[in-house]
Amino acid sequence: MNANDPLLAPMAGADHREVAGVHLDIVKAGIGRVKRVIYPVGFRWDTHMKPITGTNHCMHTHVGFIARGRVQVRYEDGCTADYAAPAAFVIEAGHEGWVVGNEPAVMIEFDFEGETGERFGLPGRHTHG
Repeated sequence: MNANDPLLAPMAGADHREVAGVHLDIVKAGIGRVKRVIYPVGFRWDTHMKPITGTNHCMHTHVGFIARGRVQVRYEDGCTADYAAPAAFVIEAGHEGWVVGNEPAVMIEFDFEGETGERFGLPGRHTHG
């Protein structure tokens, strides 16, 4: 984290966690949460998170805005998506992802923990519809 860069600086009042090198700052917002997630250069879901979750793919839905960097995702069915800042994103459950390039990916997410997809009216897993 870099105190001189407001996008990376510590967030007052946030619950800070670090999981597999990923920095999460989480703030409760009513029945949901707002999260700043910083994925480091070289991060790959299958390398860094898969051993922790014990699942073949990330089963969490992500909704938000990528403020810095670039990430790519691949779904179980082989579909891919590429998100480069600045951009909104919806990443359905059943994916793996990785940081592209030489800068961390900073993502601002809005979620409802295990109910994110349902609360946003999204399918339980990636579909082509």
